Amino acid sequence: MKKWKQRVEKLLTQHLELPSDVVLELPRITTIGTLHAYIENHKGLMLFSDSELRLRMRDGYLRINGENFVLKMMLPEEILLEGVIKELIFVEE
Repeated sequence: MKKWKQRVEKLLTQHLELPSDVVLELPRITTIGTLHAYIENHKGLMLFSDSELRLRMRDGYLRINGENFVLKMMLPEEILLEGVIKELIFVEE
């Protein structure tokens, strides 16, 4: 089953030229310096504090560490984080 899924993903990304982040359900993270982070394609909020944000991903979670965090926008699959971003860590489960 895993090989079948890999073949379908390859077909969709290479031959049909669809964006890999959409087909593979990968997060898209856009940062502006250390001040803003815009995260798309997450699977849910796990933890939020003024110094840490954790978002569920397909195969684990994303942890962002920093200071003075504020959620400026939160939609079902998108988050705009503002504050002093010091570290982005992908943790596999």
